[in-house]
Amino acid sequence: MFTDSHCHLNFPELREQFPAILQAMADAQVDRALCICTTMEEFDDVHALARDHAHLWATVGVHPDSEDVIEPSLQDLLDGAARPKVVGIGETGLDYYRLGDRSLADMEWQRERFRVHIRAARQTGLPLVIHTRSASDDTLDILREEGGFGTGDGRAPARGVFHCFTETAEVARAALDLNFYISFSGILTFRNAADLRETARLVPLERLLIETDSPYLAPVPHRGKVNTPALVPHVAAQVAELKGLPVEAVAEATSRNFERLFDRVMVA
Repeated sequence: MFTDSHCHLNFPELREQFPAILQAMADAQVDRALCICTTMEEFDDVHALARDHAHLWATVGVHPDSEDVIEPSLQDLLDGAARPKVVGIGETGLDYYRLGDRSLADMEWQRERFRVHIRAARQTGLPLVIHTRSASDDTLDILREEGGFGTGDGRAPARGVFHCFTETAEVARAALDLNFYISFSGILTFRNAADLRETARLVPLERLLIETDSPYLAPVPHRGKVNTPALVPHVAAQVAELKGLPVEAVAEATSRNFERLFDRVMVA
């Protein structure tokens, strides 16, 4: 019924209780989950989860905020993408939230990493899983520059999802204009997220995904606890309330959207 489009089941908080998490997913009617890679060092573990469980899938990529890790080459990403049950590139993007004493110019390594991921996505045809925080202008600019929109080069332009969306309605419209999907997490249920809920009202249901980003960002009424894919129905319920729809309709639409975007799921 429900699909969690973004979680980190290999993280220690969840890996230690993995059998219980799988049972909780089944009890909550969460039929599928996408396990997201954040470093090349962890890719084998992330991929193993997908390989060993029929209802789990994986991505390959390096999170923009991951420092002092293996820097992925284009070939690294292409090799990872060729593995069975790998259905996306990322998570990737830009994150300027923790600049500290660094300037935006100092973050060129992040921008170059993002460009490599976009090139891998275009070469493989796989969707991007984009993380952007305090960097939406640069994220959109680089996506437009590298994404192949209107270039007529014979390849399809980049596609994907802006995950755990917390940006403005203006950024959401720009992402939608590029034919990207928007994914909402448990943040949508937080009391101080009124503006985000208004943005969610504007996103067409046919371009919307739901996620947990577990083990983080547990939705109300579980805020502050360890998050798991079994809690994604709470996100669906919030979307249903905003859209004036039954939660079953949101579950069906977001699962269908997941299949449409991560289309390797349907052929693997």
